[in-house]
Amino acid sequence: MKNVISLLLAVLLASACTNKESNKVIKLAYLPITHSISVLNLAQKNPNIELVKFGSWPELTDALNAGQVDGAVVLIELAMKSKQEGAKIKAVSLAHKDGNVIVVAKDINSVADLKGKTFAIPHRQSSHNILLHEALKRGGLTVDEIVIRELAPTEMPSALASGQISGFCVAEPFGAMAVKIGSGKVLYTSEELWGNSLCCAFVLNDEFINGRPKEAKQLVAEFKKEANKIGYEKALTLAKGKFKQTEDVLSLSLKWIKFNDLEITPGLYKVLSSKVKDYGLSDTPPAYEDFVWSGK
Repeated sequence: MKNVISLLLAVLLASACTNKESNKVIKLAYLPITHSISVLNLAQKNPNIELVKFGSWPELTDALNAGQVDGAVVLIELAMKSKQEGAKIKAVSLAHKDGNVIVVAKDINSVADLKGKTFAIPHRQSSHNILLHEALKRGGLTVDEIVIRELAPTEMPSALASGQISGFCVAEPFGAMAVKIGSGKVLYTSEELWGNSLCCAFVLNDEFINGRPKEAKQLVAEFKKEANKIGYEKALTLAKGKFKQTEDVLSLSLKWIKFNDLEITPGLYKVLSSKVKDYGLSDTPPAYEDFVWSGK
């Protein structure tokens, strides 16, 4: 009888510990952009998730690398650079595919017209920088023939309207905003320059992955499963509930983005790593095996 009671107590204790662990808060960081919709959608399904909003990529990345949050949607190139510099993080999924545009002033009709002009990107470590390089290559220009300026995403539409810049590429919905207010037009979509382009990734801290392995695996599986269900209407509803932009801006923005099939495959990562090296973002991006965790 004593042995039976001891066994029952052990089972109850283990169950209590498991329930306690599964009820712990999971802090996930994001920026208020349409590229973050997959994690906003996940938070609606999982009551244990606490969303933490940031205003810039450097602030978000600092919090992620310091372990102040368990994970984040972040520029994949920025996460790669952080990993290269010693950050204990893993990319577990893409947050979306495509969803970016090269927006230019009304008097710019080709890449060649950008010669001597100023073009804005949000961060050197970004797919927006890569897409700019791809566009310049297609138009026969080099980066030395334009002025590249890092600018906060929220400032880009007004900077284009005032003539401070002649074009930009940044996370949405700011490209759509410039188009809708009439200050800019789309020169290229990301699909035209780099099909199935990578931009933002869902990244977790090693501390969370190793310290709460069961939850980490469940979270990654849930993220991918729920993202596959995000269609245009669902994305629009989520965006309208979280972002301040008008519906017509969000509607246009969401026509450029995809949320399905978000595995970071070796093939996709090889293409990304090549572009990162070719365009000078990094000489030694992390190996796939060191940077990507499938959640299995």
